[in-house]
Amino acid sequence: MRRLLCLLPLLLTACSSQHAAPAADIPAMQSIDTVVGTGPVAKAGDTVEVNYTGWLYDPKAPDHHGKKFDASQDHGGTLTFPLGAGQVIKGWDEGVAGMHVGGKRTLLIPSSMGYGSRGAAGAIPPNAALVFDVELVSIK
Repeated sequence: MRRLLCLLPLLLTACSSQHAAPAADIPAMQSIDTVVGTGPVAKAGDTVEVNYTGWLYDPKAPDHHGKKFDASQDHGGTLTFPLGAGQVIKGWDEGVAGMHVGGKRTLLIPSSMGYGSRGAAGAIPPNAALVFDVELVSIK
């Protein structure tokens, strides 16, 4: 009986951790240019138009692209926003800055520069790192 009581806390911990796996995170933002554009360079204050696809970061995947959660094409086209104005996640404000029009970039975004501990709309768990493939279509 004593052995069973000693094992009970371990069993409870093991059972509960199976249901609440922590989201994967990365220590720092990474920007990887896959195509360097030839147009003007995006900077804070510009209004930019982008195509994007977003995935949950998966450390086990060779390209770190886990489950897809969103894409601009799923909403009928591009996304336009003022760069550096805080209207998108911090990882986007920092990651799109410096891109040339026509360029494509993969952004690996830590949770602190994404949706943090709150997550987003049930599609992004709390404390999840994100991967975005972004194409800078134009600067308006």
